[in-house]
Parts: sequence; structure tokens; C-alpha cells
Amino acid sequence: MKKAKFQFIDAHKGRWSVSAMYRVLEVTRQGYYQWVSRSISAHDERDFKISCAMIPLWEKLNSCYGAPKMVLELRKAGIRASKKRVARLMSENGMVGTCGVGLKKPGTPKEKPETDDAEDLVKRDFEADGPNQAWFADITYVKTYQGWLYVAVVIDIWSRMVVGWAMGPRIDAALADDALKMAITRRCPSSGLIHHSDHGSQYRSLLLGKTMREHGIRPSMGSIASPWDNAPTESFMGILKRECVHRKTFETREQAQLEIFEYIECFYNRLRMHSALGFMSPTEFEEKMTKKGDTENAAIAA
Repeated sequence: MKKAKFQFIDAHKGRWSVSAMYRVLEVTRQGYYQWVSRSISAHDERDFKISCAMIPLWEKLNSCYGAPKMVLELRKAGIRASKKRVARLMSENGMVGTCGVGLKKPGTPKEKPETDDAEDLVKRDFEADGPNQAWFADITYVKTYQGWLYVAVVIDIWSRMVVGWAMGPRIDAALADDALKMAITRRCPSSGLIHHSDHGSQYRSLLLGKTMREHGIRPSMGSIASPWDNAPTESFMGILKRECVHRKTFETREQAQLEIFEYIECFYNRLRMHSALGFMSPTEFEEKMTKKGDTENAAIAA
């Protein structure tokens, strides 16, 4: 760990007071000069360069990646390093990936369903040939000192993009409807799109049913009490909790809303890589596939 501190001092001695860095990093002047006087090996030099590249990446990527994904991010930046080496350097620099944290689920009000259950049109087929063929929806909860905040999302299964979301203090039909309306506004889907959810009363409301009918959207629901039938949104909610919600303490609902907004729109959709997308973010995947489609269409037209 001291080596990493000495490397930091050496890299920033022209910017900050060396004496101040000794004090803050809890190292001695003698120890630093002993480190400087030793010949730095090519291995140590390489470690230093990799560490310097990782630090801004770590901050940019929400401080949540472990070694495997950091290796891929470094590769994008033109730096090759083994998973073992990256894991060691991350440990030396205090970079620890996120892990699961449990939280007691709040009690939720039971509303009487206003419509019948919909047929399961998905049947655990979590793939699509293009955008706006199947959207998956779900609601989760976030604890704040002000009370629970409920978060509804709509995800396009093709790219895992969060295309719609809504947040509020009540888990009701309006929350699910607002998330769907955002997705419709952003994506302008054609008639025939599937909207898949669980059997929650919010998804069986007259309000949501009206919105779906107006836009030619087909409702779909998985089996009762079977989270596997809505696995993509279950997975997203778990990621949201690990990488954003459980790493912070929220004084107010507004504070939680701002953090979740930034996570979804600035990090998850634009930067967070997915193994199912060839280790691209949803935005990167959609841009690549759209460009590929345009090229193929141009070739056919020619």
C-alpha cells in the first residue's frame, strides 16, 4: 500500500505540497526518498501507468466495477493488463467492486385489480431482433429517512436500455403509467409492442390499460409469484440496488431521486457494459446495431 502512496506523491509533487501529502497519506519523508532512491523496475513502472489509467476510469464508472470489467475498460483505452494484475492494483489502490446487500422489503398497499390477468406472451424468451418489440416493466422501493421512494422502470429487452422510469412516494397505477408514457414519448413504438410485467395491481389497472390500448401495446404477464418470468427487470433492480442505492444513505426522497436519475441516465444507459450485449452499454449497442442496419440497407439499395 505504501508503494501506491509513494507513486501518488511522485506523480503529483508538481501540483501539491509534498509535505502536505506526507501528512495526509501518513508516510515519512525518509520513506519516500528511500523509495525514490531505489531503481524502479519495468514491472513497477507498468503498474504505475496502469494505476494512473484506472483511477479516472474508476471515478467515471461510478466506482462499482470489479477487476473483470475494469480489464475490459482498460482495453478500450488501449491498455492491456491481466485480470490478476488489475485485481492486485485495484486492491492496492482501495478500489473495491460492489456486492449484494440485503434490505427488508416495505409493506405495500394492496389495491384491487381493475382488469383480468393478461396472457404470458413472452414465455421467458428474453431476446428480440430489434428495438421496441418487447418492453419489461417492474417497480422497486428505496429507503430514505423521509420514507419509502418507489421506482418504476420500463426496459427494452433488445438493448437492456431503460427507456422509461418514474419515481414517487406512492406505489400506484399512476407510477407505472408515468413510466410507460415516458417510454412511449422517447421511443414512439409501432403497434404490436409487448409490455411484460408481473401481476401487480398497478399493471392491471384501468389507467395503464387505457394507455396501452391507445398505442396498440399488448399486455403480457408472467406466472404468479415467479420472478424468473420477469428476470431482466429483476436483474436490473438488483444492479440498481448494489451499485447505487445500497452504497448511500438518503436523507430525503428528492436526494434519492437525483442519485437514481444520474445512475440510470448518465451511467447505466450510456456507460455500463453488459455481457449479454458483447460488453457494450445499451447506448453503444443501439448505436452499433443502428449503424449496421443503415449500412446493410444502403448495400441492398445499391
